[in-house]
This record gives sequence, structure tokens and C-alpha cells, in this order.
Amino acid sequence: MKKIFIVLAMMVANFVIQAQVKTPQASPKSTVEQVVGLTTVDLEYSRPSAKGRIIFGDLVPFGKIWRTGANSNTLISFSDDVTIDGKTLAKGKYSLYTLPKADNWEIIFYKTTDNWGNPEEWKEENVVLRANAKPIMTNRNVETFTLAINNVNNDSADLEIAWEKTVVALKFDVPTQKTAIASITKALAGPSAGDYFSSGQYFFQSNADMNKALEYVNKAIAMTKTGEDVPFWYLRQKSLIQVKLNDKKGAIETAKLSLTGAEKAKNNDYVKMNTESIAEWSKK
Repeated sequence: MKKIFIVLAMMVANFVIQAQVKTPQASPKSTVEQVVGLTTVDLEYSRPSAKGRIIFGDLVPFGKIWRTGANSNTLISFSDDVTIDGKTLAKGKYSLYTLPKADNWEIIFYKTTDNWGNPEEWKEENVVLRANAKPIMTNRNVETFTLAINNVNNDSADLEIAWEKTVVALKFDVPTQKTAIASITKALAGPSAGDYFSSGQYFFQSNADMNKALEYVNKAIAMTKTGEDVPFWYLRQKSLIQVKLNDKKGAIETAKLSLTGAEKAKNNDYVKMNTESIAEWSKK
């Protein structure tokens, strides 16, 4: 029995030692974040090294889909729609595949992102966009596979693929001017109803100036478009502010309006809150 315990103890100790062993990955993971104009571009990929091997045309065959890295999918994401070769690529996250050839590369943005390397079954309907880029031979040797966002300016940048003595750059355009003009137009137009409501809500929740809170919520209510119902949660907030200002009569009238809106929207939570508040505030 004693021998059995000793053997078990040795096995457990050996397992613990093995579980604690850490070794470097052959193709370490890398992440890149780059802002281009007002658009954020993220890259997630693994970086194999050449280690004296011939890469393109040998380790990475010409004319075959390549995972463009190692291990799990190489991923690229854009926070805005971008334009590549005159075609729109919608904002979002994509797997990045390539089809290398001696004189031309196809850069492929693929819809599914949960593959390990190439998909088991390549589905053309998952190809969101294909673009062409010319490979450039350089005198500089890039030992470790590298993805980068280079030649950055306010309106465009290059997605750059580099390994061994080959560099491929794919230009993409970002909607900086469109985004900036929209932001300027919104700012110059003044605060929205939501901005006023959030401000009034903050003054109420922080127990600050209740008169200012009421002013802001009233402005939010006043900005409701003609023909539309005033949001019942705006009215609920106003009633709570009125109570804080010792205007129970006004709070009850406002809460009744909020109750009607909540009933119409079938929002049981607000129906319950307003019903209970009206009952409580009606007590003498």
C-alpha cells in the first residue's frame, strides 16, 4: 500500500511539473492597432520565421490560398466602412487570406473568423471582397512574417505584408472627411434631446441643482418631434425631479402621462413604477 502511495505521489508531482512548463511559441501572436484618419484598424495574427527556408513559391506555394500567417485565422477589423479598389468593405472583422503568385497577389477578406488556418471547405459566398496587389522584391530580408499599416495619412493607408524579400502593399481609403463633416454638423446643430435628457438625469442622480435638472429634461421633452409621443422615460424622470422640488401635484400629472405612454408601449416596469409613485404622492 505504501508503495502505491509513493508511485501515485510521484505521478502527481510529475504532472504538476509538466503543467508548469512554459516554452515560447514557434509563431508568436501579435496584435496591431492603427488609427487612420478617424478609423481604427486592428490586426491579430501569428508570426512565423523563415529560418533559412525559401518562402514564396516553396513553403508558401504560388497559386494556392494561404492563411497569411500561422496558427488560427489572421484577423483584420475596421471601425468604419473603407474603400479598396473602388469597392466598399463594410466595417467589421474579417479573416485575411491571400493567393500569392509570382507577379500578382489576391488579397481576400473572408466572412467567417473561427477557422484554424484555411477553412475546411472554402465557400465563395463568404468572400466579402477580393483585391489585387503587386509583390515588390526588396534587398532587405524580413526574417519574421510581418503585417503592418503603413503610409498612413488622413484619408488612406496601406495594408502591408512582408516576409523574406517580398513586400505586398494594398491601399485602402477611409471616410475621414465624411465622418468629420458629420461630427462638425452635429456639434454646430447643438445638443440633441438625448444630450439634454442625459444631462438632466445626471443632475438628478448626483443630487445637484434640481432646477437645472428640470430645465434640461424639459428641453429634451420640447425637442420631441411633432406627431411623436414624448418618451415615457423622459416623463418619468421629470416627475421624479418635480417631487425633489416639492411639486407633488405637478409630479402626479407628469407621472400619469408617463403611465399612459408606458401602457401604450406595454412596458410593465414603468407601468408599475408610475402606478406606485402616483399612489404614494397622492397621500396627504
